[in-house]
Amino acid sequence: MHTTLCFDFGNTRLKCAVFEGREFIEERVLENTDPATIQQLIDQYQPAKSILSSVINHPAELETLLAQHTRFHKLGHTSQLPMTTPVGKPETIGADRLAIIAASVDLFPKQHNLAIGLGTCITYNFVNNAHEFLGGSISPGMNMRFRAMHEQTALLPLIKAESNFPLVGYDTKTNLLSGVILGMAKEIDGIIEAYALKYSNFNVLLTGGDMGFFVPHLKNRIFADPNLIYKGLYAISEYNNG
Repeated sequence: MHTTLCFDFGNTRLKCAVFEGREFIEERVLENTDPATIQQLIDQYQPAKSILSSVINHPAELETLLAQHTRFHKLGHTSQLPMTTPVGKPETIGADRLAIIAASVDLFPKQHNLAIGLGTCITYNFVNNAHEFLGGSISPGMNMRFRAMHEQTALLPLIKAESNFPLVGYDTKTNLLSGVILGMAKEIDGIIEAYALKYSNFNVLLTGGDMGFFVPHLKNRIFADPNLIYKGLYAISEYNNG
């Protein structure tokens, strides 16, 4: 089995997933994008392949380094994908959305899939049983909602998410927790039910760093996997690197 490094450079965290064959082994959180940091990973894991999904300005020599030591692919709108993207401007589709969709097609081929990513924003991504990504919707994520209420009011504090809170908040903090987390859970359930009216049979996949706050409050049956983006990156790597 060969080793693949799947790099995900987002706005808040720099991450790398290690795969042995198709098996996810571990996640590494990186302190920076210095080529020396990447070289350490190459020396440690001796990868045969690598893929980079990046929404930040990373050093150009990082890509050169990966291309020198591995069969490297940078995810972009020209990448070969396990699905088609017949939307208005396919070049504007976020790399995280492409990865989530690719994972859903890889896990549940020839089926309707609604893949939901819980990150900075909530993304709803629908791919049909012909492997066509039809689009979806985007709404503010959990921390964005907490920040917005703090920054756009005079007195509401900025709080951190917690799992233990009541339906009926008894102080400012628990009111905010209930409003944001339960409100988002009801939003997610509502979107799923709206899709159910149009597509009677489909899978619902949920991923993202905030996933754990919402799974207990969702009434719809879902496939929850915190590593869905990584699995999508791996699938795209295989599609492009052979």
